[in-house]
Amino acid sequence: MPAPIAAGFWISLALVFPAAVVVCGFPAALTLERAFPRTGHGLALNQLKERDRVRHRRILQSGVVDFPVEGTYDPYVVGLYFTRVQLGTPPQEFYVQIDSGSDVLWVGCNSCSGCPTSSGLKISLNLFNPSGSSTASLVSCSDQRCTVGFQSSDSVCPTQNNPNNQCSYTFQYGDGSGTSGYYVSDLMHLDTVVGSSLVSNSSATVVFGCSTAATGDLTKTDRAVDGIFGFGQQGLSIVSQLYSQGVAPNAFSHCLIGGNSGGGILVLGEIVEPNIVYTPLVQSQPHYNLNLESISVNGQILSIDSSVFATSSNGGTIVDSGTTLAYIAEEAYAPFVNGITSAASQSSVRSVASNGNQCYLTTSNISEGFPTVSLNFAGGASMILYPEDYLLPQNSIAGAAVWCIGFQQMEGQGITILGDLFLQNKIIVYDLSGQRIGWTNYDCSLAVNVSASSANGKSTYVNPTQIGQNSSSRNTPLNSILLIIIVALFLSNVSALRSFSLL
Repeated sequence: MPAPIAAGFWISLALVFPAAVVVCGFPAALTLERAFPRTGHGLALNQLKERDRVRHRRILQSGVVDFPVEGTYDPYVVGLYFTRVQLGTPPQEFYVQIDSGSDVLWVGCNSCSGCPTSSGLKISLNLFNPSGSSTASLVSCSDQRCTVGFQSSDSVCPTQNNPNNQCSYTFQYGDGSGTSGYYVSDLMHLDTVVGSSLVSNSSATVVFGCSTAATGDLTKTDRAVDGIFGFGQQGLSIVSQLYSQGVAPNAFSHCLIGGNSGGGILVLGEIVEPNIVYTPLVQSQPHYNLNLESISVNGQILSIDSSVFATSSNGGTIVDSGTTLAYIAEEAYAPFVNGITSAASQSSVRSVASNGNQCYLTTSNISEGFPTVSLNFAGGASMILYPEDYLLPQNSIAGAAVWCIGFQQMEGQGITILGDLFLQNKIIVYDLSGQRIGWTNYDCSLAVNVSASSANGKSTYVNPTQIGQNSSSRNTPLNSILLIIIVALFLSNVSALRSFSLL
């Protein structure tokens, strides 16, 4: 495999903003641009944080590692989803983009050249200082944790200008920007949901990147965060590291709220809902590749050769939470757009083109004038997309709303990228042990059930609605006893988890 183009960036629509963004190990021939969306008038970030904090009060899972989610896919508001992590001793907080298209967690370090120190997102950026953490240590090239990253090109060991024999990394992005640095081993502090509140009562030693240089758009401040949190399945991903230590399951899930309200849910474990359908992952791939077999519009399968979506060295269908919109292989784009246009209501929808993008004028609700789309995957799993899942609002002309197809053509490429436009308002489960991905439509502002499997095969399920939603009911003696039992079960499972390691 060629060296990865790391960590999913924000691909965007030329109609609404001139450039785009992607990240992750796509082939070097993949030409992608990065652009930051225009500032909009959505909710302030402190309002989103407060909303997530209130939501977390309702999540009563036992022993589930939970990360707060901020931001939104909406290109007019933020254009990315990000979370917060705490690293080192004493703990220092960092804002990092959630990216299922890359493996490594990295943050800017105190010696970083080009790393931004302020952000238009109105968040406080920090630089990690290894010498300021009493638990930090450098990772050498002889460390097994370094060698595990060689095969995936997540780590390198330069033979020149490396007097300390430090394990390093270099990620180059498709727009010419990039980052490089060295690996550090230190504590990651984890929020574990127990009862009705978040309790920061655990930590684990992990390896993460300490960036000493940033170039290109990574130096810009308008949508800057401290780094990127890779949720890939290679050995240096945090999910893999925590699983190998018995700290967390070999699975994670998210439910990203669409629209300009943003936020959502991100947990280590499998969200459990009865309507989730699964499709197998394509084996031996650096990303989350799926076998997309066909696309239907209003139940009619489009005339697209299935080989267009097949996984190859320069093609395939990839799930990437680091991409804002969704991209479809060049050969599938025209049939896809034509299928939607043909099925749209002729009485209330008028087709227009703008800057090469397929758009529509409509005076009616889009749910009434546009068809449903089904992406059909291997194993009989289909994902139903409603008009709001594939259309983006633009503006209005003479009282008619303008909507444009958010799926963009991947010119000259056989790659289909399912980004946040595709992932929003759905539970997405990455079952890495079972090598499958599952999903179902869901109101992501609601609480969820999570399964955290232990080494002995048992699972802990806690339904967040089983305990009353008001404080008086949670403080009854019976509920106190139930909470003690839940904590005891959790500690038992943790004990079991700690007794094994990843083979």
